[in-house]
Amino acid sequence: MSNLIQKLDKRFGFTAAGSSLRTEVMAGLTTFFAMAYILIVNPSILSQSGMEWGAVFLATIISAIIGTLVMGLVANVPYAQAPGMGLNAFFVYTVCFALKFTWQQALSMVFICGVLNILITVTRVRKYIIKAIPTSLQHAIGGGIGLFVAYIGLLNVGIINFGAGVPALSTLNQPAFWVFLIGMLLVVVLHLLNVKGAMLLAIIITTVIGIPFGVTKPDPSLTTSFGEACKALPTTFLAIFREGGIVSLFTDMSKLPLVLITIFSFSISDTFDTIGTFIGTGRRTGIFSEEDEKNMESSSGFKSRLDKALFADATATSIGALFGTSNTTTFVESAAGIGAGGRTGLTSVVTAICFALSAFLATFVSAVPYAATAPALVMVGIMMASSFKSIDWSDLDEAVPAFFAGIFMALCYSISYGIAAGFIFYCIVKVCRGKAKEIHPILWVCTALFVLNFILLALL
Repeated sequence: MSNLIQKLDKRFGFTAAGSSLRTEVMAGLTTFFAMAYILIVNPSILSQSGMEWGAVFLATIISAIIGTLVMGLVANVPYAQAPGMGLNAFFVYTVCFALKFTWQQALSMVFICGVLNILITVTRVRKYIIKAIPTSLQHAIGGGIGLFVAYIGLLNVGIINFGAGVPALSTLNQPAFWVFLIGMLLVVVLHLLNVKGAMLLAIIITTVIGIPFGVTKPDPSLTTSFGEACKALPTTFLAIFREGGIVSLFTDMSKLPLVLITIFSFSISDTFDTIGTFIGTGRRTGIFSEEDEKNMESSSGFKSRLDKALFADATATSIGALFGTSNTTTFVESAAGIGAGGRTGLTSVVTAICFALSAFLATFVSAVPYAATAPALVMVGIMMASSFKSIDWSDLDEAVPAFFAGIFMALCYSISYGIAAGFIFYCIVKVCRGKAKEIHPILWVCTALFVLNFILLALL
């Protein structure tokens, strides 16, 4: 056993990263349970476009396994990938329903988006964008992601509702709320007592507590067996290369502008969601070190973990589209595993293994309630909010862009929208102060692209 641990340590370097085998495994499990909801939610959303539920279920798992393994084995970072929320809704409700594209055509646009992301990664554009973001905005993105992650947890469990058209605290008359509150108390106490594996332990105990409350139970919509899902997968696998797929996007020239606009919208959201996640979690925890910053100056090659992580994320979208799912992206819920101490790719490998097992144990996985995972996400949000302390809030030049970046990220339920708000107000502040020359050219371009994206979405 000790020999195996030594080999794993040599491969992933978790001891040098200040972690351990136990911590990495705990972190991988924590990340998986924090994002396992995507196994049920993604096929439920995409199947509305006409895709078979079982096919999307397997495509979700396969894309998550491949993307997460590449992130772990190639980049050696503790991030997990899966089809992203928000982008799957855009796929169905905007691209398929509002714009009247077929799901095959929508998948084709996702595939092209992935190819574009690979190109801007290989040509180092994404890294130059990261370098161009001011330090104060980087801290704001980190804190904003903390608020966003906590907000996800609160919304998932339903503790916040919009019944009267405005956000309000739900009446605590439902068993799930009581289980959530117990779990919240548990995760806080365990962290204050410095208990090892506090996140995962809290999820497990809260899940057990949920049984007598009737909260911990399998999802009734999960009726498709693994065998049935395998039979359905050929309907979406490589569907973009069949009739009605990628070729059909370019047969009607009158629709070409709309096709290009849609691909652009997919790409800008996917790109900045990932950049925000890496900046928000990787910099504060030291996953992307100063050495990564130095290696970013290199003119060629993938020499740092950040290089490789960006490439791993870029390839995942196209791979997911080949199997039959919307944009595969780096999940912000990876912050739960990072908060649990995960620092290397071993965390990702454990998460990928869990996704593989979930294909056979979906009923068991679906029984873990939001009430058990939400407290962990809120706790991660609390820890990540510490990034706000590095911002000089007495200086409006820093405070205005930082505020809008952080608040928009949470309230708009979008990392990319938060970054957009931060960029726009940063440019406004600098122009008003007569310091427009201090704005990096790449920041000008990104801000203009965000504004263009908002205009195009309004026209859609």
